[in-house]
Amino acid sequence: MIKVLIAEDQALVRGALCALLQLEGDLEISGQAENGRKALALLKNTPTDILLTDIEMPEMTGIELIEKCREQLPHLKTVVVTTFGRAGYIKRALSAGVDGFLLKDAPSAQLAQALRKVMAGRKVIDPELAIAALDDCDPLTDKERKALRLAGEGKSTSDISSSLFLSEGTVRNYLSEAIAKLNATNRIDAARIAQQKGWL
Repeated sequence: MIKVLIAEDQALVRGALCALLQLEGDLEISGQAENGRKALALLKNTPTDILLTDIEMPEMTGIELIEKCREQLPHLKTVVVTTFGRAGYIKRALSAGVDGFLLKDAPSAQLAQALRKVMAGRKVIDPELAIAALDDCDPLTDKERKALRLAGEGKSTSDISSSLFLSEGTVRNYLSEAIAKLNATNRIDAARIAQQKGWL
């Protein structure tokens, strides 16, 4: 039996994924979480073979979750299922060591089959998405990305500095660098551009 934990912030989608996968005789849902932080806590205490995660989630994104799992749970297989086939997302997920990357509009049978392949030690990534990722170049550093994501959520410089444990001056520098790199007019514009590219 392959044990799958699902991390997805939309309750309806999370419920649908669970229901679909439970129809498969060899797949079992080991747990559910609405964000990356809760998923990580669950994974540490719940026997699980594969993490099936969305990317865009509050508190900790799917890619950040995969990075943490690589450090703390190296045996765990990871698969992203997302609405967005943005090149930046795919590239960052691949860098984080993801085992599979699928779009949510894939047929449920394809998802179940992908999980079996990943469990057998294979990588499952749509070839067109992989090619798009190779052609894309993300100019942002990890710190710039984190600051920009918080700015895009409408957080002030002081809120961002508290969240990232940095001085306000350092946060302003990161945001200025990101704005310059993306040829944006301001921090909100920069966050929008980076979001569209899949770099956040």
